[in-house]
Amino acid sequence: MSGIVRAWVDGWVLSRGAAPPQREPWGFTVDVGLTAQVSRHVFDALGDDVDETVVRKVADGVTGTGVWLKVFQSPAVVGGWLGEGWWVDPEPGYLMTVPLAAAETGGTSVPDGYRMRTWSVGRVTRLLVVAPDGSLAARGQVTPTGATAVFDQIETAPAQRRRGLGSIVMRTLQATAAAEGAGTGVLAGTPPGRALYESLGWHVQAPLTSAKFMGPDAG
Repeated sequence: MSGIVRAWVDGWVLSRGAAPPQREPWGFTVDVGLTAQVSRHVFDALGDDVDETVVRKVADGVTGTGVWLKVFQSPAVVGGWLGEGWWVDPEPGYLMTVPLAAAETGGTSVPDGYRMRTWSVGRVTRLLVVAPDGSLAARGQVTPTGATAVFDQIETAPAQRRRGLGSIVMRTLQATAAAEGAGTGVLAGTPPGRALYESLGWHVQAPLTSAKFMGPDAG
């Protein structure tokens, strides 16, 4: 899907308050500014189009801890390309999309006793579901950037799962993005989240490997 990585990067940096992406021959560099994630290198090829030689070259040029790679290929494949000092998340992520006009947006009322609130800061709309005892039940946020909207930080508290709250969050945010003119939703999901998103009409475009440089003496 042409341009989907750029769409995800553009929405993610707004969602997280990161620096504008720097274009690279192979993708994008994003400065995040956190100890655990100083910056990230995001490759724009998907699946079998990912070039092992390019990934190796970029990874070999990393010398500072806290730098991440985001590669749209399986961890089982990418892990074999990286040298000493790299930690590779063995659990794959998934780059996913949905046509928002066809996305499931019904059933956005929270159960009795729960409270839902949405608010916007800049172009980011956040949603919070509070449990009857006042604790966090679920949350998420969406950032429309024109034709696309990036969904981010979708979370349901472990004690609150299997109550349909994740679906409520996603349906509400999907309706919000569609109302703002976005035609396509984009997100990077986890294996547990994948089933939820697919039930709402989302499709996997590529697996996603996350790798972090820990330093040559990381063990």
